[in-house]
Amino acid sequence: MPDRSEQIDQELEDRESDEHAENGKEMSFIDHLEELRWRLIKALLGLLVGVILCGIFADRLVNDFILRPSRTITPPLHLINTVPYGQITFYMMVVIVGGLILSSPWILYQLWKFVEPGLLLKERKYISGIVLCTTLCFLAGVAFAYFIMLPYMLQFFATFGTIDIQNMISISEYMSFVLQLILLSGLIFELPMVSYFLARFGIVTPAFMRHYRRHAIVIILIIAAVVTPTTDPVTMTVFALPMFLLFELSIWIAAIAQRKREEARAAEA
Repeated sequence: MPDRSEQIDQELEDRESDEHAENGKEMSFIDHLEELRWRLIKALLGLLVGVILCGIFADRLVNDFILRPSRTITPPLHLINTVPYGQITFYMMVVIVGGLILSSPWILYQLWKFVEPGLLLKERKYISGIVLCTTLCFLAGVAFAYFIMLPYMLQFFATFGTIDIQNMISISEYMSFVLQLILLSGLIFELPMVSYFLARFGIVTPAFMRHYRRHAIVIILIIAAVVTPTTDPVTMTVFALPMFLLFELSIWIAAIAQRKREEARAAEA
């Protein structure tokens, strides 16, 4: 009994400290705008540092990363420049995108620090873990697109059609294709984190996601069929399987978020 009383007293003290901290740090609309401004400035400074670092190693990024997939397929794709400033624009896109990926942990950290004042003290200690998970999900999507999706697609493009037509792709079109593929894959891999917060706020539930699992499978197969350049089932499975796993992982994460939400409601009651 004494242990139980001490536990109740500690919970009341924690709750009072949370309320006191929230009341003491209550921010006006102007304060929120000022906080947003400084977070944006810090995020842009981090992006600038990433862009400068990528600019220093621009040649290596272009030759060893961006152009490498086009050279490793058989036959290799021939990339051409059709405008006088084409290579300048191409290098600028490589440096900016590389800087964005490199500085993504810092940018995500600034985003969550802006959200932090709206969280309880117990929730704020998980900011670093949330930033880490969000960054890992995004980078995992980028890696999947670069090492798996991009070679498959380029190989199909290089071998499709008659051999009498030589594929000579504009460097701007090539970079646009690579950029869209990488960023889209990175965003898709954020599905578990999105599911966590939607479930945390009660917008979706694990039961809802399980109920519409068959619909999600159909949507995933449609996406895989559209994105996959070939029609064989093996290639479609390569693209669809990660999305299946992400959806199932999202259900599991949503269940954890819902349980925490119910525990928080019970504690308030």
